[in-house]
Amino acid sequence: MSTDNNGGIQRPDGKVNAIDTDYQIGQDNVALKVGPFGLDIHNRVFAISGLAIVLFVIVTLTFRQQVEPFFSGLRAWLVSNMDWFFLSAGNVFVVVCLVLIVTPLGRVRIGGTEATPDYSYAGWLAMLFAAGMGIGLVFFGVSEPMSHFSAALNGVTIENGVRTDWAPLGAAAGNTEAASALGMAATIYHWALHPWSIYALLALGLAIFSFNKGLPLTMRSIFYPLFGERIWGWTGHIIDILAVVATVFGLATSLGYGASQAATGLNFLFGIPMTETTQVVLIVIITALALMSVVAGLDSGVKRLSEINMGVAALLLLFVIVVGPTMAIFTGFFENIGAYLANIPALSVPFGREDVNYSQGWTAFYWAWWISWSPFVGMFIARVSRGRSVREFIVCVILIPSTVCVLWMTAFGGTAISQYVNDGYQAVFNAELPLKLFMMLDVMPLTEITSLVGIVLVVVFFITSADSGSLVIDTIAAGGKVDAPTPQRVFWCTFEGLVAIALMLGGGLAAAQAMAVTTGLPFTMVLLVATVSLIKGLMDEPRPKAKAGKKAHA
Repeated sequence: MSTDNNGGIQRPDGKVNAIDTDYQIGQDNVALKVGPFGLDIHNRVFAISGLAIVLFVIVTLTFRQQVEPFFSGLRAWLVSNMDWFFLSAGNVFVVVCLVLIVTPLGRVRIGGTEATPDYSYAGWLAMLFAAGMGIGLVFFGVSEPMSHFSAALNGVTIENGVRTDWAPLGAAAGNTEAASALGMAATIYHWALHPWSIYALLALGLAIFSFNKGLPLTMRSIFYPLFGERIWGWTGHIIDILAVVATVFGLATSLGYGASQAATGLNFLFGIPMTETTQVVLIVIITALALMSVVAGLDSGVKRLSEINMGVAALLLLFVIVVGPTMAIFTGFFENIGAYLANIPALSVPFGREDVNYSQGWTAFYWAWWISWSPFVGMFIARVSRGRSVREFIVCVILIPSTVCVLWMTAFGGTAISQYVNDGYQAVFNAELPLKLFMMLDVMPLTEITSLVGIVLVVVFFITSADSGSLVIDTIAAGGKVDAPTPQRVFWCTFEGLVAIALMLGGGLAAAQAMAVTTGLPFTMVLLVATVSLIKGLMDEPRPKAKAGKKAHA
């Protein structure tokens, strides 16, 4: 392994089984000056992915009227024809992660047998959670449980021999208790083990092949056991280009949700019109704030914002628990986990589903969205996880965030359902998705304050996603260098905002969802192959002695 140029990646501590290659990180890069700014970019990955995204923005903004129906049709076709593939892949990722926890491979330590963590548990968990689920939890925390509950309560609808309702599984017509349990189980299914398993596997692969094997921190490195030196050629270029494009469109989808909900909240509180202009202005302002965080760097920018946002989110969660149906939330937490475990086999079945609107319109889209996010979240988690054992890493990345997601959905969704069932409050039941959170808070004390906090959460999650996303995209486009010049991250952060604006103007959320599914499809295939390669890589890594693995780490 060459040690002349490690691209800013910390070298291993203790024993590792490094890959012997003559490739030096950044050797295919082009270094140049553009005015006062220095650039250090991979000549093919940066050029092709950057040009593809620029072309997409231009075409979308030029042909706005034509692209909207195209995006809607594309999303519908993909989720209805490839739902079995997305669901099957999601199941594979969960099984592999659970197996890694209980096998001896779990003792492998990221960064070498003597490596120690770079961040405390509090800082580490705050960063990975904010990157992985931020905007989505605020947007869907009330709206998804209520949507599944109402669909299940209304029962199955058959028209011309075809089921047309959106209820999960067999619904629960007229039974509020059963509909609530099924609605919460269907929600947790989308936010717990499956998405975090996707993130964990890719993050683990990136971390092992970078910090242990000595390869660049890019997607291509994971595939070395399968493709060997070919990963430095077009095989690797294509993998990294797919990762950049998937990340940009996955982020744009989340930014679209964030802008939609922030605009809805501003309209609810201050009467600001909910127009495309409002959402575009929001994206511009928040992208500008994200640029400031980008310039501040990982520790001063992303880490600090993530910790602040986690604190604010925890306060809002605590408020809902205390002011809402407290005992129902606590008992519902365990009941909902039970309902989730009872229903997960049926919810995970990829073939022969009768609840096609739920399995295709919700689950298949979610899996594609999580997978399109996975290069971004995976690389970000990999960068901040050096020093953790594989077992510790998977348990923390999967089980702890999943538990928090269950608590969040139980508190927010459970409160909204309780308002409908016990108080007869129907505003949340009837509201549009982005408005459901604010309608739930509307009948609780301090409505203006809590609603404003909800908007602030969306905005700051927006900033941390754009900031850390640009950091990740830039690392891939810089050939794996984690110390590339800051102006490159500024470029990618700006482009994330431009893509979000283009999608918003060219078809709204339907366009953003279509592109997330479109990029998620080929990347699902990439992830399945990467899983095989990761296992091969872990099998030849030295493991600390069992006793050493039990030491406490900060």
